[in-house]
Amino acid sequence: MKKPALWSACALASVAAFASPVLAQGGAFPTQTIKVIVPFAPGGGVDAYARILAQQIKESRKADVIVENRPGSNGAVGGLAVARAEPNGYTVLFSASTHVMARQVMKAPPYDPVTDFTAIARTGEAPMLLVMAPNRPEKSISDVLANAKANPANWNFAASALGSMGHLATIAFGHLGGVKFTIIPYKGTAPGLNDVAAGHVQLMIDPVIALLPMASSGKVRALAVTTPKRTALAPEIPTAAEAGMPGLEYSSWYGVWAQKTIPAQQKAWLNAAFNDAVKALAASGRLAKLGIEPVTETPEQFAAYIAKDVARNAELLKIAGFKPN
Repeated sequence: MKKPALWSACALASVAAFASPVLAQGGAFPTQTIKVIVPFAPGGGVDAYARILAQQIKESRKADVIVENRPGSNGAVGGLAVARAEPNGYTVLFSASTHVMARQVMKAPPYDPVTDFTAIARTGEAPMLLVMAPNRPEKSISDVLANAKANPANWNFAASALGSMGHLATIAFGHLGGVKFTIIPYKGTAPGLNDVAAGHVQLMIDPVIALLPMASSGKVRALAVTTPKRTALAPEIPTAAEAGMPGLEYSSWYGVWAQKTIPAQQKAWLNAAFNDAVKALAASGRLAKLGIEPVTETPEQFAAYIAKDVARNAELLKIAGFKPN
């Protein structure tokens, strides 16, 4: 009579052994800290937005979320940290167009930014701002172009990173204006902006979220926004077309990526968490105060957007004769 009972116990143990990995995969998530890697120095637009999203997820989902800055190598230091992390949903990348343009702007990127990662969520768009060193006398883009054509060696552009939307807008600025500017890449917005404020570099284009505070305080001079309409954050700043350069229309965008083999459950949780955070921040008015237009997409929609964006920007780099560094 004991033999069948023993067989039943063994059978149940076998079932449990095979079922446990499945139960583990389908269990609660998250149960530990989610690390959001920002591949730039603190103080820039990407960093600022990552932090308010992380805080919103922490509050609404009761999850432990932290932001960690890993600047260097044009965003590749942070990107590589995420690519090498265990694909369990606890380490994600928060970046912008800089990430997906790695193949076009780097001679030997340590990864393929499209095929080695999975798109999680696109979280917003933001107008960009053209600012100038305060020690320059020019008042408009037309003034800048007139002087730059006569004295090109006196004009340099700061770029938060090669492949960033600000960098691409800078290339377009030179192409549209007929001037070949020297572009100096930095490890994020803040160090480049500080050099513009100090007069070491003359110009910079980057998201309004990062540049407007220093422009409003007079530490740098705002010349134009790179969108068809003026921004409600600073309606006194003209559009690029109004300031002398029609056709300069670029917006920054932000997104989240994870490892290619992340489980579907974690991918879905992260997508929903970031989308819900975007919606909550938009409803509260916080995004409007930062000049960010909310975007919520499925991973598939984000992947399709990336493909179109890379194709457009690669064509711009080709037209401008840009050579990977």
